Amino acid sequence: MGCALGALGCCCGSAACSLCCACCPSTRNSLVTRLAYGVLLLVGMITSWIFLIPGLAHTLAKIPALCKGGTISDLEIFEGQIECDKIVGYLSVYRIQFSFACFFFLMMILMLCVKRSKDPRSAIQNGFWFWKILIIIGICIGAFFIPNQGFAPTLMVIGTICGFLFILIQLILIIDFAHSWNESWVARGEDGSKKHYVGLIFFTASFYILSIVAVVLLYVYYASKTSCGLNIFFITINLVLCIVASVVSVLPVVQNYHSTSGLLQSSFVTLYVIFLTWSAITSEKPDPTCNPSWYGVITNQNSTAIEPSGNGSVGVSSIVGLVIFFGLIIYSALTSTTKSSGGKLLGISGNEETGAPIPDTEGGQSYDDEEQSVAYNYSLFHFMLFLASFYVMMTLTNWLKPTNDVYNFRQSEAAVWVKICSSWTCLVLYIWSVIVPCICRNRDFS
Repeated sequence: MGCALGALGCCCGSAACSLCCACCPSTRNSLVTRLAYGVLLLVGMITSWIFLIPGLAHTLAKIPALCKGGTISDLEIFEGQIECDKIVGYLSVYRIQFSFACFFFLMMILMLCVKRSKDPRSAIQNGFWFWKILIIIGICIGAFFIPNQGFAPTLMVIGTICGFLFILIQLILIIDFAHSWNESWVARGEDGSKKHYVGLIFFTASFYILSIVAVVLLYVYYASKTSCGLNIFFITINLVLCIVASVVSVLPVVQNYHSTSGLLQSSFVTLYVIFLTWSAITSEKPDPTCNPSWYGVITNQNSTAIEPSGNGSVGVSSIVGLVIFFGLIIYSALTSTTKSSGGKLLGISGNEETGAPIPDTEGGQSYDDEEQSVAYNYSLFHFMLFLASFYVMMTLTNWLKPTNDVYNFRQSEAAVWVKICSSWTCLVLYIWSVIVPCICRNRDFS
């Protein structure tokens, strides 16, 4: 990872990192570029989170010549002055991520039909990072001058739709990761590596144990009363579906046509589905019986505090979701196999068959691996990041409806159903990926 970051620095053209880069191996240009865009999105996510910190407006007011008396000095917009409270909180998250979404949308349009690195637009894709950052900052500054009235509600609707579309992409990447992981370790085990067989057993057992423990905790804390009927339904139906998915994975007919199908994938998917179930339940209206706060769970008190959404805090489920999100962004960048089903569908996986030879380059330098054909679809990659920007926006604000208070939100039933539908979609996609070789027997899925 250190060499990847070093290569990223070399790609950005910083002379200060030349010594560090020299210690790293040569890197594919396509890989460095995708990592750079991933880091760019990470920086935007961290910046958005900073603007959610309570009390930031008071800190800004202490900066000389910036804020005085709770307003931006001598800056009049439309019919009044911009108050410091108006440039922090959820509105700032909306505006920052809207800026990133606009940038990635422009890049998506600009990179249509790029076939190889000889296309002049390929230089824009792989370079000019200073100017790209300036463009994002420029769009962001302009976004803060958009009138508040109607902006947040409209962007929330767009963000909900685009965020859900990205979740579908995320589900494909998760399933693809599970299959790739299992295939890789099974292949090494068949080559005589006992530690990979032991690893398969260890992780499979660990994922199932964690899932069982999580289900028990969900029943205890979120479905212990008959009044929690919706939670009981969510937990039970997903538990049953996970059992079905696990059984289908090891059916003899499935093994005949999909020999690498196994319990590792189903255990991994099961754990993720249980996480989505928990995330959906915690998005419901706060209730000391059916949706207690984390403080109430830890102290065993009937607390009605809105842990996931109040006071500008980011819920625990949202933090876990963002960690998974960024991990998948990195995975999509590092994936370099043409057999990756998720990568081929999204146009983000590398192309090992470009025929580009590895040149004799100095350590730390990136080389052009796309002279004959691009390693991934530029436009589809930016479309994925376009959707990812809205996903980050909705996750940081917990998929909730904004209020007049810049730090607080209202509960939204949409958040619950988006997440629970995502869990069902994940199981459907996984089961389909397992049984499709049995149905389409004339196609090669090797």
